[in-house]
Amino acid sequence: MARLGFGAFLAPHHPIGENPTLQFRRDLKFVEHLDELGYDEFWCGEHHSSGWEMIASPEMFLAAAGERTKRIKLGTGVISLPYHHPYNVAQRMVQLDHMTGGRAIFGSGPGALPSDAHTLGIDPMVQRDRQDEAIGIIRRLFRGERVTHKTDWYTLQDAALQLLPLQEDMEFVVASQISPSGMTLAGKYGIGIISLGSMSEQGLMSLPTQWGFAEEAAKKHGTTVDRKQWRVLLNWHIAETREKAREEAKHGLMRWHNEYITGTLQRPGSVPFTSPDEAVDKTAFVPGAAAVVGTPDDLVKMIKSVYDKSGGFGTVVGFVHDWANPENTFRSWDMVARYVIPEINGYVAKLRESQTFLIENRAVFDRAGQAIMAKIMENKSAAEALKVTDSPRFAAAGAQVPKELGKGKQAAE
Repeated sequence: MARLGFGAFLAPHHPIGENPTLQFRRDLKFVEHLDELGYDEFWCGEHHSSGWEMIASPEMFLAAAGERTKRIKLGTGVISLPYHHPYNVAQRMVQLDHMTGGRAIFGSGPGALPSDAHTLGIDPMVQRDRQDEAIGIIRRLFRGERVTHKTDWYTLQDAALQLLPLQEDMEFVVASQISPSGMTLAGKYGIGIISLGSMSEQGLMSLPTQWGFAEEAAKKHGTTVDRKQWRVLLNWHIAETREKAREEAKHGLMRWHNEYITGTLQRPGSVPFTSPDEAVDKTAFVPGAAAVVGTPDDLVKMIKSVYDKSGGFGTVVGFVHDWANPENTFRSWDMVARYVIPEINGYVAKLRESQTFLIENRAVFDRAGQAIMAKIMENKSAAEALKVTDSPRFAAAGAQVPKELGKGKQAAE
């Protein structure tokens, strides 16, 4: 199994009722926490309705996060391209890249919430085509081209960026749900993918066939796609024991599912849970479950299973939620960094090998230890002899110290 990157995806999904200003601040502290723990990527999205998802500008949030972090990459997850003039998107991403020291990842999508498209008067039937067109234009602008282009939703006249990205080749990533459209778009342009649909049982089951759409589109358009640029989104809450993880997550999980997934989004086929325990059982403890509520070992097992079933990907991205309180949520991500990432990427394998080698070859090392002790005892006897020659009684008797013993005494001193 190849080494994987690890990241976090903040939509966000914050329950309504808390102070939004404090939620923004806590989210920024969370990014700092991930940076200190060594996570590779952090993503946040763009939403304009629903109440729970309150970041309207991922670029603004990531610029603030960039000032508080040192190494973690910062991705727009995602900018809904049909909502914006492509030139303005390109400008903002260039500025973000410079402000974060070349750590920006440009993630885009067609727009996830129908209520957002309705607010802006956009026909849902044209959203994916507009995303496709905008990606092509933004890539040309990033290459330094001067572009003239007119459509029914924007116009460019001799447009060129006066400042190019700090990175020589900023990574482009498209969001993919269960339908093949996202994968097909990634294949067309030879860019990365973040699979959001994998948080459902149906989405996990579709992963083995998803990559085929990307490869087919790449072949058609003369590009290539790389599994290392494929990110798979998973849900988890981790604690020392399954019982503790259940207790920490079950009430928030039930509220998230009943109030947001079922109540607000009214996702087809979703029905409310009748109890917190049912919420955990049906989310994390059924065949094909798309979430882990348990221990680091449980998450390691799930990641390996999803990796094998999908055929391989490059980065595991955990979905950030408020199932548990902030303190336990931070601790969950801490445990993933301490135990899951090292296990998946083999960071502790050689340490275990070294320990096992020592245990299995104990007889060899015991003989070496015995030889060392024998030499110590030999030197101790010589030292004791030197102490006797130095005694006043020995000197009063007029005894002479042999030359060889005297040299040993000097050496000892």
